[in-house]
Amino acid sequence: MKRLLALLMPLLWAACAQQPEPRIFTEVHLEPLLEDSISIRALEIMPGSVGFAGSGGLFGTYTLSDRRVRMGRQGFEGAYPEFRAVAHTDTDFFMLSAGDPALLYKTGESGMELVYQESGPGVFYDAMAFWDNRNGLAIGDARNGCLSVLLTRDGGHTWARVPCDRLPPALPGEGAFAASNTNIAIIGSRCWIATTKGRIFRSDDLGEHWEVFQSPVAHQRESQGIYSLAFHDAQTGFAMGGDYSLPDENTGNKARSKDGGQSWELLADGAVPGYKSCVQFVPGSGGQGLVAVGFTGIDYSSDGGATWQSLSDDSFYTLRFANDSLAYAAGKGRVARLIFR
Repeated sequence: MKRLLALLMPLLWAACAQQPEPRIFTEVHLEPLLEDSISIRALEIMPGSVGFAGSGGLFGTYTLSDRRVRMGRQGFEGAYPEFRAVAHTDTDFFMLSAGDPALLYKTGESGMELVYQESGPGVFYDAMAFWDNRNGLAIGDARNGCLSVLLTRDGGHTWARVPCDRLPPALPGEGAFAASNTNIAIIGSRCWIATTKGRIFRSDDLGEHWEVFQSPVAHQRESQGIYSLAFHDAQTGFAMGGDYSLPDENTGNKARSKDGGQSWELLADGAVPGYKSCVQFVPGSGGQGLVAVGFTGIDYSSDGGATWQSLSDDSFYTLRFANDSLAYAAGKGRVARLIFR
């Protein structure tokens, strides 16, 4: 046996040595896909297209095959909603408005179909995501003592709010930021929600049961808290915060978890970047590559968030990776393809 292991070890070392190293980015190339007056804080990469929705009731798709943008406009009772969250299943596209009333639409037989509506003091929804083709959730600011959490179990045809007795109590004024549709992260049947109070709500069973953990991300001011959350796997996560009114402030705004969101450590504290509205792991980087975007530009880390460098001053609110070097981003007045090199 020892002789066999001795023969095999060089082969194993050679196989490990042949594993491709994660790419290290030094620049990003931008290709505009849409330039308009629309402000877009949510987009989704779907099979064959990129879907988005934004201000003025406007929504649309960019089709990858013919590189065409198709736009629509959704009105409600003579007004046009402000869409801040989108999601998709294999068969449908969803968009959710911020403010009162909350309006949740899905693709219907002839246009978008209203499948959920909520009105009242404090109604404000922030983000939406799906675990699979049947189970999804949307989250919003606290009402009646708990976060607003909607669940669907039938592919988005119907939605129901989770009763407060099934959720941890909210802190006074707790909610989420409708900045990029990335304060929800999903891995398998687990999900995490990041809040304005620097807390992380976690469910391991498709939203049936919840627990909450406090992060060290600064949240003393109303404009502070966690703006974006990403998980590489069930254990490794990264939270990006800051203060949009003081975007250069860079203390207490970047944190990493290695235990599924139960505990968090501040990284790059007092170093760039400051405020960012969206952070995403780079696919294929082993949880080491991170890209963060905001109206202050595009920043990149190759070491799990310990150090960062600026790649561009281009302003975006949100971003999604298609592969290890291609992403789509949206912001004020545009949607673009980003090629990282």
